[in-house]
Amino acid sequence: MPLIRIWVYDGILASGVAGIIDVFTAANSVAAGRQHQRGGKPSPMRWRIESLNGRPVQTVSGQTIDVDGPISARASADAVVIPGPFVGDIERFFERLDIVEPLTAALRRQHERGTLLASYCTGSFILAEAGLLDGRVATTHWAKGRSFAMRYPAVDLRVAEILTEQNRIVCSGAVTTSLNLALRLVEKFAGGEVAAATGKLMLIDSNRVSQASYASRTHDTQHSDALVAQAQSWMEKSLQQGFSLATLARHLSVSEHTLNRRFKLAVGEAPLQYLQALRVDVAKRLIESSRLKLDAVSARVGYNDLSTFRRLFKRETGLSPREYQRRFARGTVRRAPAA
Repeated sequence: MPLIRIWVYDGILASGVAGIIDVFTAANSVAAGRQHQRGGKPSPMRWRIESLNGRPVQTVSGQTIDVDGPISARASADAVVIPGPFVGDIERFFERLDIVEPLTAALRRQHERGTLLASYCTGSFILAEAGLLDGRVATTHWAKGRSFAMRYPAVDLRVAEILTEQNRIVCSGAVTTSLNLALRLVEKFAGGEVAAATGKLMLIDSNRVSQASYASRTHDTQHSDALVAQAQSWMEKSLQQGFSLATLARHLSVSEHTLNRRFKLAVGEAPLQYLQALRVDVAKRLIESSRLKLDAVSARVGYNDLSTFRRLFKRETGLSPREYQRRFARGTVRRAPAA
């Protein structure tokens, strides 16, 4: 019977551990129902919660997570799940050498033994820090994508994806995707039928394939380049106008080359790419909170051609504007009065 070890430490979210265990518990219930007339096989999902020192850990919200024992790099396991730290500044987390160094060493040892490793959200940073993701695909929380890419350039980051898997390593996005991660483990160790039934029982959307529709550009202003901040402010105020890098550079009294170079360093993409993504981000907020029709939203963010807007919106979010509206809009769309 497979054994999954969940390695915990201070500063994680309680839901990321409890949710995974709830999925495993539900899977065992589903499996028991299916096996009732087959001789009563043992539960397919078995787990232990472990900490570095074998003592309970504190979550960021104040809950205490009891553990079953200490983390051991040598103990046998079919899978190890590593939760992500809930921190605003991921770089500060890596100053906690008392946590990071023993965790990364133990993860390397387990992977060498053939153990499947799984993480969600910022847990992928820990796997990357251990050198386990170099040359491999991975994902993380969409808001941490730029930080991850800068810190680990050798990793093939697919930040739009909900879940990635390669070479016995599974990564997923923000903490709610830990449920999708848990379902993937159920599929591996209990079979596809049990996983599908568990997902239906718990209303887990296994068809979520992209984080892009949830992403926001607000984190792109968290840099120290005043020139780029001015450029971003100008863009936000000029969404309905046509864009010209030369005009923006003259407005800021710098060369186009300088503006382009500094923008890429601060934000991670060229000004035009950023502007297109910004327009989509503003359009998302308008669709969510206003009753404007889609052609009005398109014009408000600088696209008079609705078909162009639709193509760009789907490319950036993975959903058409209409699909996004059905999923996220609050209230109803304003309709033209009957003639």
